[in-house]
Amino acid sequence: MRYQRILVIVIDSIGVGFAPDADRYKSAGADTLGHMAEYFERELGRPLNIPTMAQLGVAYTHPGGLAGVPAPQAPRGAHGRMQVISLGNDSLDGHWEMMCLPTRFHVDYFPEGFPEELLDKLRTFSGRGILCNKPYSGTQVIYDYGEEQLRTGDLIVYTSGDSVLQIAAHEDVIPLDELYRICEYARTLINGPKITMGRVIARPYVGTCKEDFQRTANRHDYGLMPTGPTALTMLQDAGYDVISVGKTWDLFCGQGFDRTYHNESNMDGMDHVDEVMSQDWRGLCFTNLVDFDAVYGHRRNARGDGEALEAFDERLARVMDAMRPDDLLMVTADHGNDPTYTGTDHTRELVPLLAWSPSMAAHGTDLGLRSTCSDLGATVLDNFGVAGNGEGESFLNLVS
Repeated sequence: MRYQRILVIVIDSIGVGFAPDADRYKSAGADTLGHMAEYFERELGRPLNIPTMAQLGVAYTHPGGLAGVPAPQAPRGAHGRMQVISLGNDSLDGHWEMMCLPTRFHVDYFPEGFPEELLDKLRTFSGRGILCNKPYSGTQVIYDYGEEQLRTGDLIVYTSGDSVLQIAAHEDVIPLDELYRICEYARTLINGPKITMGRVIARPYVGTCKEDFQRTANRHDYGLMPTGPTALTMLQDAGYDVISVGKTWDLFCGQGFDRTYHNESNMDGMDHVDEVMSQDWRGLCFTNLVDFDAVYGHRRNARGDGEALEAFDERLARVMDAMRPDDLLMVTADHGNDPTYTGTDHTRELVPLLAWSPSMAAHGTDLGLRSTCSDLGATVLDNFGVAGNGEGESFLNLVS
């Protein structure tokens, strides 16, 4: 069967167990979903309540089962896992790979802070000083430096274990337009060849003192320009609709998309999904829900992460109830961020793959361990009869 509309939802950072190359990324033993489920049983005395994904077969993403989550003998959907082969371990890498552009080049990391040459250019352009310049947790950095930023108007510049340059600023001190303009300039400094980084992230926050500082939904990502065609541009060139919900637009610098919806939160993103799915279109809707990563994973908040997943699961059921017979849903992730793991960085994990359609004949199909996330993009292209670039292997025949 050929589907008219394909909805891909990326539940950002919900990995399903450490990948074969996890040691290279200091992630041995990480398991975002598995450890989250164990935490709920151990600490809260109840199972993780995700009945919709359970019915689709999410427990089968763990060979030994998923603590407290039922594994039905006949799941409603097809289920499997995918391995990220990109050299990076960030959202950009996972999303690019899903759209048939795995990153096979090395990006730069700055565990000791950014070089003064780069910072001097930021100072000159912005007319502001620089605070921090270290790898830092995004919430801790505004706790530690936010009050000084309020007094001085300087930029809080920091990084993490990923290839990112982040700039935090209070919205009342540095207006959003100014912060975005500074971040756009920062992006031009790390496009190579001397320094090549995955993302610049604007991190605005509000509040009156360190005890009540909060990051806002006005975050903006400035990704590296895609280095080649993607499944998105291939679909667009073939005349299909390509819709972005959430930060997928930012990660591809808008390339290949016809329109976009900015998310204020996971639930706001699901509102946008409901809106898009109520419309008539033909092609792909590529959605990212970032709260799992930005609000809970990096903060090592296992309870919040799990409760957010439960809320998503409830909304997913509504989406499925409203789907048409010629719609296909795929749920996956871009990397891990185990809320029970050490540190605050992403973890190198396999990612889930759940697929379902009201007309799917092959319920309960095991999609196995896909050797690359590009299999997802190859499947989308195959469905619409669009020639790919040789990346990935379609599993369309297993979900038709």
